[in-house]
Amino acid sequence: MAEAKADVLVLGAGMVGVGAALHLQKLGSDVILVDRHEQAGEETSYGNAGLIECASVFPYMFPRDFGQILQYALNRLPQARYRISELPDFLPWIIRYYLASSPARVKHTAMAVLPLIQRSLVEHEALIAEAGVGELLRRNGWLKLFRVEASLAAAMRDAERAKQYGVPTEVLDSKSIAAREPHLTGDFAGAIHFPTPGFIADPGALAKAYAELFVRKGGRFVVADARTLTQESGGWRVNGAAAREVVVALGPWSDQIFGPLGYSFPLGIKRGYHLHLKPRGNAVLNHPVLDSDLGYLLAPMNRGIRLTTGVEFARRDAPPRPTQVEQALPRAHALFPLGEAVDAKPWMGSRPCLPDMLPVIGKAPRHAGLWFDFGHQHHGLTLGPVAGRLLAEMMTGATPFADPRPFAADRFG
Repeated sequence: MAEAKADVLVLGAGMVGVGAALHLQKLGSDVILVDRHEQAGEETSYGNAGLIECASVFPYMFPRDFGQILQYALNRLPQARYRISELPDFLPWIIRYYLASSPARVKHTAMAVLPLIQRSLVEHEALIAEAGVGELLRRNGWLKLFRVEASLAAAMRDAERAKQYGVPTEVLDSKSIAAREPHLTGDFAGAIHFPTPGFIADPGALAKAYAELFVRKGGRFVVADARTLTQESGGWRVNGAAAREVVVALGPWSDQIFGPLGYSFPLGIKRGYHLHLKPRGNAVLNHPVLDSDLGYLLAPMNRGIRLTTGVEFARRDAPPRPTQVEQALPRAHALFPLGEAVDAKPWMGSRPCLPDMLPVIGKAPRHAGLWFDFGHQHHGLTLGPVAGRLLAEMMTGATPFADPRPFAADRFG
């Protein structure tokens, strides 16, 4: 078979890679999308809460309260888990994460990513319309439940802060919760409704629909191992495809490319799990619902009610340990009428995170034609298309819609 040639190779067909490929294509580049799977969206993009978080101005940062840190260290909170034997593997990254979570640096992070967050749903809506998959998008937002008054009060303060940046919220009491979600059971201090985020009822299907749109518009999809990437005179090559430029959009596997090329980004991994369950009887869940104090989320996916967990700090390739799913299941059954599991076993994925909770978007400092687009932390689904737009504008010489400097690869030295 003859080698395929193009202007740009995009390595990785998750939401980030597909978003970059579509925007490069839109700006006139001939693009080949490369993935080890035969279809897009088979890895991290498949498993998430399905939220296009255009209301998430402030990122997921490390807590600053000593008591809360101690609870996490003792594995007493459901939102995060680790094994003490593996602590040396990720403790240096945790320390950098903690340092990057100071109030001043959080404000810097929030302001840097704000233009992307604000355009995230707009970019998705345009692609969803073009791909003809409007049925995957729901527009009624999501609910954050609180069982403890102190937790609700803290969340209300955060909501007030977010209103400064145009994020609408609504505080719900028990009666209002019951009106929105009549099949929930529990003793709630209250809830916050975020009405503006979009919800995708099948994130993996959306990534596939975008990839199909890319191919319909003349793009090519090549199944290959990104680790075969080599730089040669005039460009870059993987087995079966070559181009002048290459984009590394491999999420948690990006280190398999940038490491051998001599780059040392502090890429950390936050693993997460999900399990689909059938609703019992005629029970209906109308919104994604985060049981905030108990550390899990239920989302009404096409496949069933998706139970998602918090964070597991572990090596990316360590065997799955779905302890958080097992702990959350009885709590979830008490919250909503859940039936039998649809999946044979919990799914596991890895969130690629930099300590400052900002992605790397831009050119490599030491290699011509090498570009990065990875590290989108908890917001790969949210930011994939809008980050792809920013990258494509940088690569083609168009005026970037947002300041790209906070995402530069050389910010880590």
